[in-house]
Amino acid sequence: MKQFVIAFAWTGLFVLFNSCSRIPDVSSNTARFIENKKGPVDIPKGQSYRFGYLEVPENRQNPNSNRIQLPVYIFKSRNPNPKPDPIIYTVGGPGYSTMPSAPYMEYYQYLDDRDFILIEQRGNYYAKPHLGCPEWAKARYLAQLPTTSPTEADSLRKQAALACRGRLKQEGIDLNGYHTIESAADIADLIKVLGIEAYNLLTISYSTKIAQVLMRDHPKGIRSVVMDSPLPLEVSYDEESVQNLLETLDQVLSECENSTPCNQAFPNLKKRFYDYLEAITVDPLEVLVKNSETGKQEAFRVQGKEIALLFSTISSDDIPTVPLAIQNLMDGDQTVLKEFLSSRLEAPGDGSGIGMRLSVWCAEEYPFASQQTIKEETNRYPITKGLSPETYSATVCNTWKVNMQPATENVAITSDIPVLLMSGEFDSDTPPKWASQMRPNFSNSFHLVFPGWRHTVTTYWSKPCGMESANAFFNDPSSEPRLDCFTKIKAPNFQLQ
Repeated sequence: MKQFVIAFAWTGLFVLFNSCSRIPDVSSNTARFIENKKGPVDIPKGQSYRFGYLEVPENRQNPNSNRIQLPVYIFKSRNPNPKPDPIIYTVGGPGYSTMPSAPYMEYYQYLDDRDFILIEQRGNYYAKPHLGCPEWAKARYLAQLPTTSPTEADSLRKQAALACRGRLKQEGIDLNGYHTIESAADIADLIKVLGIEAYNLLTISYSTKIAQVLMRDHPKGIRSVVMDSPLPLEVSYDEESVQNLLETLDQVLSECENSTPCNQAFPNLKKRFYDYLEAITVDPLEVLVKNSETGKQEAFRVQGKEIALLFSTISSDDIPTVPLAIQNLMDGDQTVLKEFLSSRLEAPGDGSGIGMRLSVWCAEEYPFASQQTIKEETNRYPITKGLSPETYSATVCNTWKVNMQPATENVAITSDIPVLLMSGEFDSDTPPKWASQMRPNFSNSFHLVFPGWRHTVTTYWSKPCGMESANAFFNDPSSEPRLDCFTKIKAPNFQLQ
């Protein structure tokens, strides 16, 4: 395939964080945009776009670093006179791919006003290289079988991390090149190589950390930033995840209590449910689930922690069904619970993006979390006793062996760049309280909380008010985008039967 290469190079100085760590200098190495006629996913006819690979160093701290390639789609605006500042979009995880969004640009309202650019984060599925870990996917499947003991599960995860790390290292991959600072520098490089003078950022969940690092390290050209479901640099996710999950569940149950029809249909639901969770934590509930892989019945011993994890998987559309589902469960209907447990018995996937996720988490989340706090949180709540808040254990991260990121990666940033923080009221992954604590650090910021919604409000496809609000902000970053669709969102209308 014929390729066209756009390259840039210039000189500059490294900025020191401390005696042992530095901001990657996007000027220290040559980056290239290699344009191709076709990208890795099929785009419907009629959509105008360019595609290419951003080629950058794998590790900007190493002058002899490998080169890696990140796929980039540049979708042209539907407006014949588009605004000059495009939107750069990348998704969360870490470890999720941005590229699956590419075929659905007809639904993205942002293209009505300006170009929309998708970039794959380094290490993810369509990047070259891809840090996939099928070893981890298999271990996760085996660890979730009811016959696997906690000790066996820990051993499986450790061996999977060891095997995946060893294979990736054999392939010549430098795992210390895969973290948020480098991903932010990739976007800064992309802006320079494309000659973009001003741009907007649309980030979701984990990628809101990329936005914060860009605002701190490479602020030039950033016109406005939308952070959907923001994850602050300064929070210790692994210390709070169980607390946040239970607080959100409590909010939903309180919403039912405050609704006369819901409270009448399910009186005293919160106390009855918490008593139920505490009881099955002491005396586990046996649930039989057919394993589609083996055809055999698997016997799960379900405690309160499994019910809490089930709640963590629900969507915004599921919120109105929660009180009824809880009542049915307490009445002996295990349908929803069996569906959740059966997902644990599905054949293991390909482990896409897991290597990237491990590298990010073990470098910049795990090192700043208190192991003592995690231990205390694991057994703090009688209704979820034994549920650890940590994403990856010390054993796994010590096996993965990536360098700890500098202390600045756990410190809040400040900025006067216009920012729109967007939260779902019932988001247990990145709760609204986190966005609220970020807002004072951004002198030109707004915070929208969508009543009754969950995680990633701009991707609630059946209710596009989140996307409409983000687009309105991009068009006028000086004003809070309180649209009619937002003011009309009501509290959940709970299903009663």
